[in-house]
Amino acid sequence: MASRNVSLNQKFVWRNSMLGAIVGDIVGSVYEWNNIKTKDFPLFREDCFFTDDTVMTCAVAEAIMNGGQKDDFIDAMKKYGRMYPDAGYGPRFNTWIQSNDCSPYNSFGNGSAMRVSPCAWVMDCGFCARTGTWPSSRTLAQISAEVTHNHPEGVKGAMATSDAIFLCRYYFGGYCSDYEQPINDNPSECKRRIREYIEKEYGYNLSQSLDDIRPTYHFNETCQDTVPQAIIAFLESTDFEDAIRNAISLGGDSDTLAAITGSIAEAAYGIPDWIKDKTYTYLDDPLKDVLRRWEQEVSIT
Repeated sequence: MASRNVSLNQKFVWRNSMLGAIVGDIVGSVYEWNNIKTKDFPLFREDCFFTDDTVMTCAVAEAIMNGGQKDDFIDAMKKYGRMYPDAGYGPRFNTWIQSNDCSPYNSFGNGSAMRVSPCAWVMDCGFCARTGTWPSSRTLAQISAEVTHNHPEGVKGAMATSDAIFLCRYYFGGYCSDYEQPINDNPSECKRRIREYIEKEYGYNLSQSLDDIRPTYHFNETCQDTVPQAIIAFLESTDFEDAIRNAISLGGDSDTLAAITGSIAEAAYGIPDWIKDKTYTYLDDPLKDVLRRWEQEVSIT
């Protein structure tokens, strides 16, 4: 029987899974066009707000709850995109939302990665431990990307982010095969394995440090120049808040960077209650309702 060694705190991590991306989005919202290159800033400001990162993360969650098929993703993204027309979408995505055309448009923008986190939370860690293979639900991340971002780099960014979240759930959650020992008491080893896998599977260079990246990093909306940096921000972190601060400190597309980093960090560390509570104060009722239904209807294993 596959082994698992999970503390009560780690079990609690799995409630409201996908909130990490929303936290990062809200915290980063005020720095997207006013980059800062420091970790010393107020985590929440009165003028913080949710953006398209939050809206589309909720849309992906609703699509999964509705069945997780291609049309479910298209319908949910168009529905929530039209509900929140001023959330800050890119021009091509905004055109796609408002049109009746459901065809993808070959994007490799970081939007595919910022919204993908719910897909990683319905993947079965226990199945992976028992069989040594990825759960079939891993394809949800690919489907969620391909409905708009069907360029190979767009799909790659979403898949790498989803895999990083799942691997955090697996290793930090104390899962392992019959012939291994859990490593959840060794965060450095957890991160080493995640780094090694992402570099090998996706070819991202994760060897740079934040200090190497920060001085020359600038605004970029592509997956290939957002996802690796977001993963590194997690890899260098000590806890959830530190991960968010790492991401914001790089500058660039701050809300999306922090959303991706936050989605990964949540799976490793959980989110402090005070951060969860504060985040909810920035959300309206329809978005809160998606989170409520997600928590009630989706089984995290």
